[in-house]
Amino acid sequence: MHAARVSPVLAGPPIRLLVADDHPLVREGIVAVVSAESDMDVVAQAGDGREAVAQFRAHQPDVALLDVQMPGLDGIGATAAIRAAAPAARIVILTTYDGDVQAMRALKAGASGYLLKSMFRTDVMDAIRTVHAGRRFIPQSIVAELGAHAMAEELSPREVDVLREVAQGGGNHDVARRLGVSDDTIKTHMKHILSKLEASDRTQAVTIAVKRGIIGL
Repeated sequence: MHAARVSPVLAGPPIRLLVADDHPLVREGIVAVVSAESDMDVVAQAGDGREAVAQFRAHQPDVALLDVQMPGLDGIGATAAIRAAAPAARIVILTTYDGDVQAMRALKAGASGYLLKSMFRTDVMDAIRTVHAGRRFIPQSIVAELGAHAMAEELSPREVDVLREVAQGGGNHDVARRLGVSDDTIKTHMKHILSKLEASDRTQAVTIAVKRGIIGL
């Protein structure tokens, strides 16, 4: 749940941070914002997930801020790798998506916080201090999404593959050809997808899947 505002701790050493984002300008902006705080110190930076894991091991920061979309190993994969080596690691995932599926993946991987980039300037300090204090930080909008879909049936990995191909365009025959399966197989998958997502057609299914973070465009 979204924790109450945490005031900066004036005594003691600053919170040591790792910042990982594959866009240099975005990363520099994040670093500039948090470095301006008297109780925070950026000790390491990374441009992708694998580098983030390496930098975490090298510097052992108090809190890591990881962008969810990075090449090679994404932020969720990096979170899992970091937590496997350091179970007490405190990690905040940064994302542009407010979908419940991606948030749940991040939390299952071991993230302590989940912050939308649209909320970054207003909430990042609270997120860092809350997570550093040993609590979770999840925006209320994400909590609401998680609750709304708590009983929803998950798509299988193959169904996600099919829906991702559908989002790229083309009919069932085109999707079947790209995936190397029969048209009837795609029809069966689409029937299950529409049922699970409570969608009336393919377009609505793709829209719902993107909103919930099941697939990206």
